[in-house]
Amino acid sequence: MGSVTAGAEAHLDCGSGPAGVEVAGLSQRRLIEIETDVLSRNNRIADSVRQQLEAKGVLSLNLVSSPGSGKTTLLVETIRRLGPDGLAVIEGDQQTASDAQRIRETGVPALQVNTGKGCHLDASMIERALPRVMPAELGLLFIENVGNLVCPSGFDLGEDAKVVILSLTEGEDKPLKYPHMFAAASLMLLSKMDLAPHVDVDIEACEAYARQINPDIEIIRLSARSGEGMDRWLQWIAQRREMLRQRALEAARQRLETLEQGEAPGLKVL
Repeated sequence: MGSVTAGAEAHLDCGSGPAGVEVAGLSQRRLIEIETDVLSRNNRIADSVRQQLEAKGVLSLNLVSSPGSGKTTLLVETIRRLGPDGLAVIEGDQQTASDAQRIRETGVPALQVNTGKGCHLDASMIERALPRVMPAELGLLFIENVGNLVCPSGFDLGEDAKVVILSLTEGEDKPLKYPHMFAAASLMLLSKMDLAPHVDVDIEACEAYARQINPDIEIIRLSARSGEGMDRWLQWIAQRREMLRQRALEAARQRLETLEQGEAPGLKVL
């Protein structure tokens, strides 16, 4: 029986090809074709979802993390502080409706989406869920994705931003181990800060790793239990809502200018 040696011979990299993955019997070219086809269809639906939400002035945030990071606990505390009016939640999980039930107990409408063997939400699921969860006066939609730091990174749901939640208990190296998720996120919430005195984790290194992967990522340290960082998190949400409002105003201004100049499609100036 052969022995494993140190160095390059002890490393098997199945993600080094152009497709970033290997599947027995499929070439790298075919894998790229399949991924391109799947994602292009998803992205067309995501664009439609985004247009629907932005037309109604709804800010949508896609919360992504590994299992047990505290997403639902954070959502419950966020709702408690914001108040339930104008909020809705889409909950993603492989099985059970327990998380959606926890959200409903706050007075906020929540729809559970069970993915079965699927490891992430996709845009078609959100498109189907929206009519069932969207109240008349909706301003903020949270999408709690399936607990997984791999698959959800590649799927646009029509959200305004991905928010990755990383708990201290997971260790500081997760941004390096799961780079695609942290590259796709606009914000990293470093959660469970109340446990900092009890866990052996290098917080500064964790944040440095995240910025190494994504220099533009914003980072907030918080604890839903102690309240640390919650005000900053709510301020970040408010800022994103204002950015959405300003984009809508700018789009309306540009449409008005086009009309005034008589350049709108099908418009005839007499």
